[in-house]
Amino acid sequence: MMTGYALTVSCASKRDIVATIASYLSRMGCNITDSAQFDDRETGRFFMRMSFLSEEGQPLSAIEQSFAALASPFGMDYLFHDESRKMKVIIMVSRFGHCLNDLLYRWRIGALPIDIVAVISNHLDYQKVVVNHDIPFHYIKVTKDNKAEAEAHQMRLISETGAELIVLARYMQVLSEEMCRMMSGKIINIHHSFLPSFKGANPYRQAFERGVKLIGATSHYVTTDLDEGPIIEQDIVRVTHAQSSEDYVSLGRDVESQVLARAIHAHIHRRVLLNGTKTIVFPASPDSYASSRMG
Repeated sequence: MMTGYALTVSCASKRDIVATIASYLSRMGCNITDSAQFDDRETGRFFMRMSFLSEEGQPLSAIEQSFAALASPFGMDYLFHDESRKMKVIIMVSRFGHCLNDLLYRWRIGALPIDIVAVISNHLDYQKVVVNHDIPFHYIKVTKDNKAEAEAHQMRLISETGAELIVLARYMQVLSEEMCRMMSGKIINIHHSFLPSFKGANPYRQAFERGVKLIGATSHYVTTDLDEGPIIEQDIVRVTHAQSSEDYVSLGRDVESQVLARAIHAHIHRRVLLNGTKTIVFPASPDSYASSRMG
């Protein structure tokens, strides 16, 4: 069976980048199955993602090693990925379980092809749910007095499990600047899109009282700027005057779950490239949906 790989590239925009890469992969016995690219005219940066098959059995190490000489004249930042390898993920959750339960369901049916190596929570509410999925559950209590110690425990678990992505599935604690910097581009968060208008407790009730007509959710990478990291995915649902504040909460939970799942799906398939304070999110290739269909 032929091995499928992906290549992501970012560099200054120049002529012949695509042709050079395509010719190289052809010489290495590879067949390109999907390709997406974007030229940012404002920054002069070029971004690309390619999926390809190694039809003549070249291992990824050989393809990657020979590529370095080609990439150097273009000043490319590039990464090769084995598309058959599942990314190791840690999910962090507090007391709102809708996103966690949605992710566990998608993972269980194969719609989200990840390796969940642990769930971390500052509460015990979802211990039984997680353990029943044969996933390690770690209760790490967080208070204002032990925050540094708790975060050190979290970082040890990340290191011990080899986790490559941290998902904040409504984890209601602010991460330290140090952790945000150490895990830059590797922590995904989800929240409602009422910010900055409705902050604090019960934002859906606040939105209801102001007659908001659109409920939305935003999933983004976590940075040291709270809730202001590069956005990966967003969506909205329309509401009317006839709906209650409880309807707002229910609809909000649904859209949060869907947006977070789509953001994770894009990240694990290497479709998200950072572009300063923004992201380039390439559309899903047929290959990424062949074995994982998102609802």
